[in-house]
Amino acid sequence: MKPVAIFRHSPTEGPAYFATFLDAHRIPWRLVRVDAGEPVPPDPREFSGLVFMGGPMSVNDDLLWIRDVLALINNAAQADIPVLGHCLGGQLMSKALGGKVTRNGVKEIGWGAIAVADSPAAKAWFGATREFTGFHWHGETFTIPPNAIHVAQSPYCANQAFVLGKHLGMQCHVEMTPELIRSWCDDWEKELVKKASSSVQTPAQMLERLDERVRSLNKIADRLYGRWIEGLS
Repeated sequence: MKPVAIFRHSPTEGPAYFATFLDAHRIPWRLVRVDAGEPVPPDPREFSGLVFMGGPMSVNDDLLWIRDVLALINNAAQADIPVLGHCLGGQLMSKALGGKVTRNGVKEIGWGAIAVADSPAAKAWFGATREFTGFHWHGETFTIPPNAIHVAQSPYCANQAFVLGKHLGMQCHVEMTPELIRSWCDDWEKELVKKASSSVQTPAQMLERLDERVRSLNKIADRLYGRWIEGLS
């Protein structure tokens, strides 16, 4: 099998639990360190699938690699090569596939409920799950691209996930590990939030029952990732 390409856009936003999942299923993968200046591969057919992680930038920023990634996602969709996006990755997918990315009504940071749509497409990806506690860290949001199907939302962000055939774009993070959450909490003040709110948690709140919450999130990730790898050739 050709490797899965995982695109890292920030040193602290690596594949985390997704890499653990691939290793457990003996699926080869290659990390593309965009944050370190590694070029975006031009041909998606070099890989069995493409996965895009998060990042602090906006997909609307004037960065050369963003243009290259958008073209790569578009080409992958045309070639029926599965694409998976987490947060910034989901926004990149939306924009590449004809959607838009704009400022969300509020910043959404920390643990929060995500409601799964009652539709055949949502059930195909989430199974019997109708609500779960996801992890969030974003200030922007995407629209659902043409022909894609909305499958999840949260109280503070209407579009938490969409599917389009083999492709899954998410605004939320399901790849989290305890170590990754602790690392992000160290950067909490960089978000320029002066205090917690209904949509923004403090590091102390995010670290409560951390292992228990992450284990529950891993189960959701297992379901989503398991469905996604079914599309790999």
